Amino acid sequence: DRRTRSVAPLRIGAARLGRGVPGQPQVTGNVALTFAGATAITIPAGAEVYSDPLPLATHAGDDLAISLFLPKPATRHTGHPGARATTFLVRDDQSAAATLVAPERVGGWWDLADIEVAGGGTQGAIVAIGDSITDGRGVRDDGNARWTDVFARRLAANRGTAELSVVNAGIGGNRILLDGNGPSLMARFDRDVVARPNVRYAIVLEGVNDLGVLTRDAPADDATHRALIATITAGYRELAARAHAHGIRLIGATITPLVGNDYYHAAPQTEATRQAINAMIRRSRIFDDVIDFDAAIRDPAHPDRLLPAYDGGDHLHPNEAGYRAMADAIPLRLFEASDLRVRRRHR
Repeated sequence: DRRTRSVAPLRIGAARLGRGVPGQPQVTGNVALTFAGATAITIPAGAEVYSDPLPLATHAGDDLAISLFLPKPATRHTGHPGARATTFLVRDDQSAAATLVAPERVGGWWDLADIEVAGGGTQGAIVAIGDSITDGRGVRDDGNARWTDVFARRLAANRGTAELSVVNAGIGGNRILLDGNGPSLMARFDRDVVARPNVRYAIVLEGVNDLGVLTRDAPADDATHRALIATITAGYRELAARAHAHGIRLIGATITPLVGNDYYHAAPQTEATRQAINAMIRRSRIFDDVIDFDAAIRDPAHPDRLLPAYDGGDHLHPNEAGYRAMADAIPLRLFEASDLRVRRRHR
């Protein structure tokens, strides 16, 4: 999630990039990374640095592995604990090893912000920005079964979209308006969408945590619910303006059901507010296009709940079948148009 939370400089003694085997401590084609020509670097607290470009050929769907050697333990690591991927910890400098010796398996990614890939003739990137549903909570580690993974495979298999890439910018617990697990959507949109190279589209799937937190600890009155709808609507208008100013098409996604979740225990008014926000997303024309994830995974007999076949067990997060259904509900035609002009006006 690119959270720069370190409180002390981070010394990297060596760094390498190669092709990985998901869930296995093995790397092939390991190539040394350099930083302004040097093989080691000290990163200031809270900062990010780019390595020098690396001429490594890649293909859509490749699994890449980053190996880092830290000469001294870090005081506090910046990381993405909800990455649904494995990191291996070892002693000594094994950054050049093809197979790690005595690795300790841990979850998440650490000390890595992004891998940027240059492609000739590429049409650009799609950023999916959201919360734990975009982050893929509930999928198997190393299985690449998030809705964004399935969506990326659909794009790659479709001639009109094969050159588009997908960037997952999901953060568990993220909210539209207020900070929580990392900065809010409003605070991070420029960093995680606008500032990325060659972004053509952004898909926004947020709001379930704004709804859940509103009544998690105590009921909220009607005025508070109305205020949430108004502020989310205003926030989306602002995001649309910011995206359009940079030639990015903004695609809204409807909020999926949360009734039955024990953590948020949504009240009837929460569901009414969700429906009102979804109606705004579908009808307001704030967005250039809309993806109806709510319709894709809700229970037709109980539309305030996830379909049991798609429920990950907590009545909030989908299972892998649910994530596939979400990806399959995305019309690829939204990304096939050669005319990428965006709305300059929106009501």
